[in-house]
Amino acid sequence: MDLPAALSDALRLYLAGFFTFVAVFYTTRIAFLKAREGAEFVLPGMRFCASWWNHMVFRFFRVTIWGVCLARAIDPGFDAYLGLWAAWQRPAVVLTGAGLLTFGFALALVSHFALGRHWRSGFDGGVPETLLEAGPYRFSRHPAFLGVMLAQVGFWLALPSCFSTVCLIVGLIAVYHQMLLEERHMAARFGARYMDYSQRVRRWV
Repeated sequence: MDLPAALSDALRLYLAGFFTFVAVFYTTRIAFLKAREGAEFVLPGMRFCASWWNHMVFRFFRVTIWGVCLARAIDPGFDAYLGLWAAWQRPAVVLTGAGLLTFGFALALVSHFALGRHWRSGFDGGVPETLLEAGPYRFSRHPAFLGVMLAQVGFWLALPSCFSTVCLIVGLIAVYHQMLLEERHMAARFGARYMDYSQRVRRWV
């Protein structure tokens, strides 16, 4: 069963609106936190270090995905440049993708808010001040990264194509590498306590 035109149009608008909301939300939140706390909340690290590269790659693809979704909403003919997978253009596939995209973002959002003023994108030598083991961090050491990865898989299913496949592969690699760097940072900061936490709580779920 091919994707109905009405569902295809609705999904175009949803993806464009979703990524616009994400961009506006995080830009506004980071500016608000910076003004309130007087501190930087986006810390990619020294230029050309591993964390810096992860941030730059993730930013590039995030902006590219946003731009592509906006272009698709304005001109459906833009799909011709994305290498759509016709066999995967099915209601069950794309709706599952949209649901997973939404759920993944919600999980990342809950995880970020659970950290409160200690949330950072990147590493701050003095943050976090305490090791959070409550909320979603009771079940996963990296619930925010898990949410991001689920959202990436969701986008791939919502727009099955060569473009979304490249975004998925690169995105998962970047998030995985950033997760390893974060574990090293936390182990160095909290030592034995973090090692004990790592033994009690799984990396993902």
